Formats: sequence, C-alpha cells, structure tokens
Amino acid sequence: MSTGRYAPSPSGRMHLGNLMCCLLAWLSTKSKGGQVLLRIEDLDTQRCPRSYADAIVDDLAWLGLAADGPTPPVYQSDRSEIYQRYFDELSRRGLVYPCFCSRSQLHAASAPHRSDGQVIYAGTCRGLTPAEIAERSKTRAPAWRVQVPDEVIAFEDGHMGHYEENLARDCGDFFLRRADGVFAYQLAVVVDDALMGVDEVVRGSDLLSSTPRQLWLYRELGLTPPKFYHLPLLLASDGRRLSKRDGDQSLENLREKYTPEEIIGKLAFACGLQASPAPTTPQALARTFDWSQVPKSDIVLPENLF
Repeated sequence: MSTGRYAPSPSGRMHLGNLMCCLLAWLSTKSKGGQVLLRIEDLDTQRCPRSYADAIVDDLAWLGLAADGPTPPVYQSDRSEIYQRYFDELSRRGLVYPCFCSRSQLHAASAPHRSDGQVIYAGTCRGLTPAEIAERSKTRAPAWRVQVPDEVIAFEDGHMGHYEENLARDCGDFFLRRADGVFAYQLAVVVDDALMGVDEVVRGSDLLSSTPRQLWLYRELGLTPPKFYHLPLLLASDGRRLSKRDGDQSLENLREKYTPEEIIGKLAFACGLQASPAPTTPQALARTFDWSQVPKSDIVLPENLF
C-alpha cells in the first residue's frame, strides 16, 4: 500500500499554495488506495508555534483531508535525538565539517550562485586544520556542512520528468545543522520520510533542486528513497508567489467565506482537475485523479476565483 504524507511548516496559517500541495498529495496517494501521514516540520520552534500546527490539523480535517496517521502528528521538534544519530554516522565517516562563514560572506557578490539565486558553497572551511577550527570556535559557533562528491545524481520525477544535478558543481557542500544547533531540513526530511515508511512525496517544484542531495543522503545513510512528484507553484492573480507573511488567501479567511466543498472545487479547477469551479469533495476527485491533468508550469489563480 502506498504511503504519502503532508509535511507543512507551521510558521503561519495555511494559504492556498499549501492547500494545493496537501490536496494533490492526498489525491495521488488515495487514488492508489494508500494512506496519508502528517508530519509537522517545526524544526525552528521560534518560528513555528504549536498553535499554528493545531490550526493546520483542524483546517485539514475541516476540508476533508484529515491524515490517516497517528494523532497527534509527528513533530520534528521532538526528534532531535534521532537526527543526531544519523548526523553522527556521517561524522564518523569524515563527511561532516564545521563552517564559520558569515551570512555576508556566503552571499558575497563573488560567491558562485545558481540561476535561482541560491549560493553554491565554495568549500571555504572544508580544509581547516584542527588548530584553525579551535581558534575560530573561540569567537563563533560553527554550522555544520556535509562534503558532497563530484557526482551527477539523476532521477525521474513522477510529474516533472528527468532531473539531474552535479552535486559539487550545482549544489556544493550543504548544511546539516545550524550554528544554533537546529538540524537542517535536508537531513531531517530524509530521515523522517524513511523512518515513517513514506514511499511517495508530493511537494512544490521549488524543492525539485533539493532532491538530488536528498537522494545522495538516502544512499549514504542506507535508507530507501520515495518516489517524488513535484507540482507547479500556485501564484496570485498578479503573478506573485503566495506567502504566509502576506496572508494571501489564508484558510483563516477562506473558512469565513466558503464551504469546504467550494474551496476544494475552486482549487481543483485551478489545478486542471475539473472543468469548472463547481463544489466537490476530495473523495470525488480521487476517483478520476491522474497526474496528467496537472500543469507542469506555475499556475496563476484566475482573478476573482476566491
């Protein structure tokens, strides 16, 4: 049986982009007769209060998208000891090293950048001696990076098709743990999906470029990777990316205006799952769901749809 998941970050109320991801994850798994688990990605507890996590659970249930998994859901903030074990495994193999670079150094104009603006780490701290590490540690707590090989990692995305990156050239050594001790998303998501038995991951195309480094981590840690499906981003009618900070179409506001069936119907229409924005349910959509219905390019919400 297929096992999918939702993995929202509770830094605010869900907006329509978050909801579209949850809806497609639910439909993709349920159309195969599978189950959907819920994991709250609250690694940064300062930004992710439990009240927002509780609101997400309530919103999903109200919309008819309640998870099948344990109640309460899995919280990443409770799993640091688990991440530490896998971090230590990579450390024992000499793949992890401290990085003392400041944010301004990382984002300097001379630093290599990808086309999407992401910095490719130049390996500045990779060759520090023990004495240099000890000296720098006196004035600055380090973050921790993992050293990647000069290797192409390729995979077939279930929706977007073929994708590949050379880890050294296109990604660079990436963070496993922040200087404040918080484990990085890249490590936590790999460990969690593997240990939770997730074999299908549906998420936004903004995370497509994270997948090669995650597949490499799966391999290095001896874990089984899932099948990935990356969906287009949902944009506001003026082309802006939806943001929790802006309150764009948040569930808090939408619940005051529409029924669950109306919200699901309008969103299904925007995603290409039905020909009109007529009210519907996730259960009805699951009977005919197919990834070929979903566009591959970003979706702009029709004006006045919501």
